[in-house]
Amino acid sequence: MARRLFLWRAIDAEGEIRHGELMSSEKSRVSRQLIEQGLQPCQIKRGKRIPHGQWRGEPLIHFTRQLATLLQAGLPLVNALQLLATEHPAAAWRCLLRQLGERVRQGQPFSEAVAEQRAVFPQIYRPLIAIGELTGNLERCCLLLAQQQESRQKLHSKVVKALRYPLFICAVALLVSVLMLVMVLPEFAGVYQSFDAPLPWFTQGLLHLSALLIGTGPYLALLLGGLIFGYCRWLHPQTQWRRREQAAQLRLPLIARLIEGSALSQIFRILAMTQQAGLTLVDGLSAAAMAVDNLFYRQALEQVQRQISQGETFHHALSQQPLFPALCRQLVRVGEESGSLDSLLDKLAQWHEQQTLELADTLAQTLEPLLMLVVGGIVGALVIAMYLPIFQLGNVLG
Repeated sequence: MARRLFLWRAIDAEGEIRHGELMSSEKSRVSRQLIEQGLQPCQIKRGKRIPHGQWRGEPLIHFTRQLATLLQAGLPLVNALQLLATEHPAAAWRCLLRQLGERVRQGQPFSEAVAEQRAVFPQIYRPLIAIGELTGNLERCCLLLAQQQESRQKLHSKVVKALRYPLFICAVALLVSVLMLVMVLPEFAGVYQSFDAPLPWFTQGLLHLSALLIGTGPYLALLLGGLIFGYCRWLHPQTQWRRREQAAQLRLPLIARLIEGSALSQIFRILAMTQQAGLTLVDGLSAAAMAVDNLFYRQALEQVQRQISQGETFHHALSQQPLFPALCRQLVRVGEESGSLDSLLDKLAQWHEQQTLELADTLAQTLEPLLMLVVGGIVGALVIAMYLPIFQLGNVLG
C-alpha cells in the first residue's frame, strides 16, 4: 500500500499541544503510534501521497554520502540519523530517518532496519551495511554505496537520455504532421474546391488522409490509449513479457550496446564493491543479480553463482555465458591468478562505463542532425503538397 505523509496534533502528558509529521499507509497506524508515545491525538490530516521518485536518485545518494561523512567524523549512528533527520529539507525523509534512528536506538541492526524499507533502499544496501556492522567499517561501506549509486545514476541518466532523444524527436514529428493534416489542410480544402482542375495525386492523398483522421482520429486515439494502458497495467509487469521486451532490445544494433554496457558496468561495479567490503564472491554475485534490471543478465549471474558454489572458477563460469565478452573473462582470470580480483573488477566497471558514456554521446551527436533532417523532410513535404495546387494556379488560369 502506498505511503502518505500525515500531519498530526496531539496533547502530551503535561497538557501541552504538540505537532509533527509521520509517514504511514493508514491513518489508524498514525493514531496508534502517537498513543504508544504517550500522546493523545487531537487532529490527524492526511497529506499527499509520497511518490517513488522521492527516494531514489539524488536524495538517496546525498543521504548515503552524508551518513558516511558523519560516521567518519566519529558520530554514533543513532546521533547521525537524528542529525540528518533534523536537517533534511524533505518531510518524507525526515520521517524515514527518525524511524530508522528509533529502530537502531531500540537495538535493531541498521541493516535490518534498512531492509524493511524496500521502497527506499536498493537490495545491495542490506548485505553491505551488514558487513560494515560486523567489521566495524560502516562508514567505509556507506561511502562505497554512495560511490556506486553515483556511478549508476550518472550512467543511467546518460543512457536514458540517449534512448529518449530519438523517441522524442519522432513523437514531435508525428504530432506536427497530425496537426497539419487535421487543422491546417482542411483550411486549404476550401481553396482547392474553387479550382476547376484536378489536384496533384500527392495533395489528393493528403486530403483523403486528413478526412480519415478527422472522422476516425478520436476513436483511434482512444483505442491506442486503451492498448497502451492495458499493456502497461497488465502485460508489462509479467516476467514473460518483460523477457520478450528485453530480448527485442538486445537485438537492436545500437541500443543493445548501450544496454549491455550499462548492465556490465553495474555488475562489475557491485562485484568490485562487495569484494572490497569483504563479501564472498558468491554473495557478491547474489547482490549483483538482485540489483541488475535485465532478466537475461540476472539469469546469467545466477548460473555463474551456482557453478562457483559447485567449485568452478569465476573465469571458467563466465566463459560459459555469452553475455560476457572475452575481455571480461580474460581480466577476471588474471585477477584470480594474481590475487587482485577486486581491482580488476573495478577496472572492468570503469572501462564499460566509459565505453557506454562515449557511445551515448556518439549516438546523440549522430542522430541529432539525422532526425532533424527527417523532421524537416516530413514537414517540408506536407507544406509542398498543400501549396502545390496554388503553385499550379497560373497554369490553370492560362
